Amino acid sequence: MIPTYPKWQASYISGVQKATMKMVNKRADVEWYEVSVFDEEWNPIPFVLHSTGTTRYKLLKIDYLSHRKFDVYINAKDSERTEYICSTSKLSGDSNNKPMIESKICSKFK
Repeated sequence: MIPTYPKWQASYISGVQKATMKMVNKRADVEWYEVSVFDEEWNPIPFVLHSTGTTRYKLLKIDYLSHRKFDVYINAKDSERTEYICSTSKLSGDSNNKPMIESKICSKFK
C-alpha cells in the first residue's frame, strides 16, 4: 500500500477526515483485499471505504499486476487515535490442497 506513512486530510464533509491510498496487486493467486483501520492496540476503528466499483463492504477487487486508488473516511475525533490502515489478502477456497498464504500489510500514521 502506498503511502507507507499516510496523513489525514480534510474532506468535503464537516467533521470527517480522509486518507487517499493506493494498492498494487503483485500476487497472481489473490484478487480480493479487505481494508481495516486500527488504533495503537489493534482495536478496530469504524470507517467508510470509497473506490469506484466497490460495494458497501470493505473489500477491493484488484486484478493481478493492477493497482487501485481508494479513500478511507473516518470521523475526525477518531483520526487522532488511528495508527494503521491495513489490507488483508482474501483467498478463495480451493479443493486441490495447494498451500495458501494470507498476508496483512499495513501503513502507519505518523
